[in-house]
Amino acid sequence: MALKDAPRSHRLAILAAVFILMTLFILYNSNTSNETYAPFTVVRNHTPKTTDLKKWATKDCYVPVQGNKSMTLRCHQCALVTSSSHVLGSNAGKEIDATNCVIRMNDAPTTGYFADVGKRTTLRVVAHSSVFRVVRQPKEFLSGTDHKPIFIFWGPPSKMTKDSKAAVYRSIQTIHATYANVSCFTVAPSKMSRFDSLFQRETGRDRQKSHSWLSTGWFTMVIAIEICDNIKVYGMVPPNHCQKRMGSKKLPYHYYKPRGSDECETYVENENNKVGSHHRFITEKQVFSRWAHQYNITFAYPAW
Repeated sequence: MALKDAPRSHRLAILAAVFILMTLFILYNSNTSNETYAPFTVVRNHTPKTTDLKKWATKDCYVPVQGNKSMTLRCHQCALVTSSSHVLGSNAGKEIDATNCVIRMNDAPTTGYFADVGKRTTLRVVAHSSVFRVVRQPKEFLSGTDHKPIFIFWGPPSKMTKDSKAAVYRSIQTIHATYANVSCFTVAPSKMSRFDSLFQRETGRDRQKSHSWLSTGWFTMVIAIEICDNIKVYGMVPPNHCQKRMGSKKLPYHYYKPRGSDECETYVENENNKVGSHHRFITEKQVFSRWAHQYNITFAYPAW
């Protein structure tokens, strides 16, 4: 019997059943496609696979922009200075400058902030998205550096290799050609892939499938572990900071951008956003918390 020949009550029942089945099907597919997103953080009950980051680096990890030199920097004690507003008012500048090696990130300046972040720079780790800002203010990022500072640039291989002909790489070449005392390296494509694998081993999540961008903090922390016997991190908050923050006081995400976005709002939005690709700052800090016990890492301003 065709549906049109069935009694009206039967037709309504059949249509209702079809509607319910279609709704359930849509909901199932929606949940399946988004299960890698919410909540993000480390997969519950995930057991990180052991990775000895002290033995992780190889000679071909960092590619010189010119020549065939190797990235051989090794330090007993390192100060890793973040770009967080938590460093403001710390008066940690003298302590930082007295450290064996000082590591900074992206285009974070020192001028005007000496009392809190110090003057010296031994190593600066720069994301492809920050290269142009460094080029526009080279004196700022090269003044006060150690005698032979090192810059390590990271980014997608399509922009960061000699054959790419990308504007980013040409800018890196300009820095190297203009400042003879600076050693410039890029992260090798094979190493970039290993950074992705490390993220999955530590969090249980595939970086690409979970639409995650690794932060400069992620790269800098790993590089610091490779080259430093002891690391003191300045300005980085613990993974539960934004859950515990009391009141409505806000802090700029960067210490040198007082009118910039609020730090916690930036962290939470990136951690939970389901549209497009985002940094997973809180998840990364969960990993750093574990690494602290393995690799002699301490945190100040705030202390963990």
